[in-house]
Amino acid sequence: MARLLSIDYGKKRTGIAVTDTLQLIANGLCTVETKELLKFLVDYCAKEEVERFVVGLPTQTTGEASENQQRVRCFVGELRKALPAIPVEFYDERFTSVLAHRTMLESGIGQKRRRDKALVDEIAATIILQDYMASRESQFLI
Repeated sequence: MARLLSIDYGKKRTGIAVTDTLQLIANGLCTVETKELLKFLVDYCAKEEVERFVVGLPTQTTGEASENQQRVRCFVGELRKALPAIPVEFYDERFTSVLAHRTMLESGIGQKRRRDKALVDEIAATIILQDYMASRESQFLI
């Protein structure tokens, strides 16, 4: 089985998470500079089999598009051109940064490390992927 890969796209940095090959566990992979993101993903997919990209779709609490949503959609257009064989699915990313900060607090990570925005992005990507996997599981239970 191939991996699922999630993307928490940001203007400067992008957090990335992947599943194991059985798609049971989501783990943070890394954070990359957004300007290097497409190259990183093409290189990664040349080494690892990826079944699907799950891209966090930034939406305001009101349900309206956030300021970053247009950038995300433009990037996804480029991604689909670069890797057309791999499907891309959007997933609501509301509150993932808040949840990432809470996860860091609860895990006992020190204050200095909690200020690391790259770590927050990676954890947010992991939360997006975990939530996506849980939503797929619940569809099969109904």
